[in-house]
Amino acid sequence: MRSPAICRLLTVAFCLTVATPALAQLSTLRITEAMSQSGTTPTFTPDWWEVTNFGTSSVDMTGWKFDDSSFAIGNAVALNGVTSISPGESVVFLETAAPLTDIPNFRSFWGGSAATISIGSYTGSGVGLSSTGDGIVLFNSGSAEATPRVTFGPATLGSSFYYQYDANGDPTTSPNTSAVVSTVGSVNGQLTYLSATSVTQNIGSPGTAINAVPEPSSVAFLGCAAALYAGLRRRR
Repeated sequence: MRSPAICRLLTVAFCLTVATPALAQLSTLRITEAMSQSGTTPTFTPDWWEVTNFGTSSVDMTGWKFDDSSFAIGNAVALNGVTSISPGESVVFLETAAPLTDIPNFRSFWGGSAATISIGSYTGSGVGLSSTGDGIVLFNSGSAEATPRVTFGPATLGSSFYYQYDANGDPTTSPNTSAVVSTVGSVNGQLTYLSATSVTQNIGSPGTAINAVPEPSSVAFLGCAAALYAGLRRRR
């Protein structure tokens, strides 16, 4: 029969194992927002889209690629500037060959959540998001399609499209390709807002998506604390 001290050590070891992100469940990425027709000159921003991690562990973005509606790895271009996406985190990727200029401009243009989020970039022939309708797909470092592809129809000038998912990353609209045009306020649980610029304001919510999940370490820690407390109570 194990001693109480050994039992406590085993409990701690189990908790540390559960809390280790590397051993947590593989994360699931979802495209949660896209914009193909921002404002008008001089207040426009490049095409952009948002991806959210609905999983419980971080996703290493090394070697990941993006393609539009051709949905082909042979046409995909590299994603730059974002090394990983944490659980519950939403990041944005801009189409730009000048990220050092366009990313700060994007943050200033949008304000709000865009001021502090992680923003990456991509560039290449044939991957511009068309205002007449297009699509988005991600490929992981092994060239496997890593998230359900999404599409959208003709763009509404100055408004983004967003996609709805539940806390498990499952689509709440059918099919998954159902894009919703952003309006100011809360639309079906999605919070959107006007960009910070005072001229030709855009509507969207870059950097925020509903149903974000807590860090796995936090969940594990709370569970472990409860287990340890229960064990100590039994000894009294």
